[in-house]
Amino acid sequence: MTKAGARRKGAALGLALLAACSAGGCGEPGARPSPAHPTVTGNSPSAATTSPARLCTRIIAYWSRRALTGDTYGDYQSMGLSDGQYEILRTVVEAARAERERAGDEAAGRLIDRRARTACEERYRNGEPTGGPWG
Repeated sequence: MTKAGARRKGAALGLALLAACSAGGCGEPGARPSPAHPTVTGNSPSAATTSPARLCTRIIAYWSRRALTGDTYGDYQSMGLSDGQYEILRTVVEAARAERERAGDEAAGRLIDRRARTACEERYRNGEPTGGPWG
């Protein structure tokens, strides 16, 4: 395996772990819940889960910032994105580049957060991707 292949595998594993921890919560056994991760009373498991729209927003914002600085590699699959999410990413990055030229890095960062959230909420408005079988 080449160094680039090993890096892609490592990055993909890291993103998978990040997604799993975001969706299901990671912590030490017996750790007390934080206000961000409340538990349900009784014998049921933690009610804190990350919605598909929120997870989409996080990953799009992350990769948009990396793309804006030129710090990406591979294709959308190596980033852990679906085809539909990648389309959102491309649109967000294009707008962020223009905003960065116009108003600077901070404005571009705010635009990334806003556009990623809006596009992902629209895409997952019913809990499922709204763009066909490739999500």
